[in-house]
Amino acid sequence: MLDIRRRTSYLFLAIMLGHVILISAQVPTKSGPKVLEAAVLGVFADVQRATAAVTGVASDLWSRYVDLRRVRDENDVLRQQVADLQVELLEERALAQRAAGLQQLLDLRAQVSLPTLAAQVIGGDATPGFRMITIDRGSRDGVTRDMAVIGPKGIVGRIVGDPVARAAQVQLIIGRNAAAGAMIERSRASGVVVGGAGDPPLAMEYVSNLADVGEGDLVVTSGIDGIYPKGFPIGRVESAVRGPNLYQLITVRPLVDFSSIEEVLVVLVPPGPGGAEGVS
Repeated sequence: MLDIRRRTSYLFLAIMLGHVILISAQVPTKSGPKVLEAAVLGVFADVQRATAAVTGVASDLWSRYVDLRRVRDENDVLRQQVADLQVELLEERALAQRAAGLQQLLDLRAQVSLPTLAAQVIGGDATPGFRMITIDRGSRDGVTRDMAVIGPKGIVGRIVGDPVARAAQVQLIIGRNAAAGAMIERSRASGVVVGGAGDPPLAMEYVSNLADVGEGDLVVTSGIDGIYPKGFPIGRVESAVRGPNLYQLITVRPLVDFSSIEEVLVVLVPPGPGGAEGVS
């Protein structure tokens, strides 16, 4: 009995709801459209408004994402261009330095009255004390043992050992067993410059305590060793004090930067007594 009443109530409510919908579909609003149409239109308008808002946000986010990717790609291209330009700048700087070094070598060659041969440094020896470099000139170029090797700022060293066809070793003047006849350009006081492991790496020996030697004096080759032509710069006196015996204690700072030698000149004059005038 209870189920029949419930069913009757549900049926009654359904009939009443149907009547309301039918009436709403027929009754016009003040603005013109029927009540049902207005309600449906309002619901769909809200749905469309929400959909449009969501679509707008999504479109804006996508546009920003696309713009961000484009900017990132452009930044990558710009970074690569900057890196390429930096490499080109380094190459241009290296070429400019090389050109400047070659020009200095040409200027030196024009000043030297002796025959010379340009050579490039192709290797070095890191053995402490025994400083050596290898050049790309050898016996087929007329290079022989004990020929002097010079640079734009002064003497570099001498050829040691027997050169091969296209290479030769050079003992640097700052090497432990290296030596050259030398004199103070200003006072003409003579002695021998020897290499060593100190700082500065050169010392001038056998200069009398009575000789006139001052800090900053230019030390040049004297030519008495028969290897280095006379008059080439070696370095400048860094200190000169009276020694305990007959000779002064003199240190010399070389003019050549031995850590950055790239090109040199080999003096194509066999060693011999007396020396030769090297600078015109």
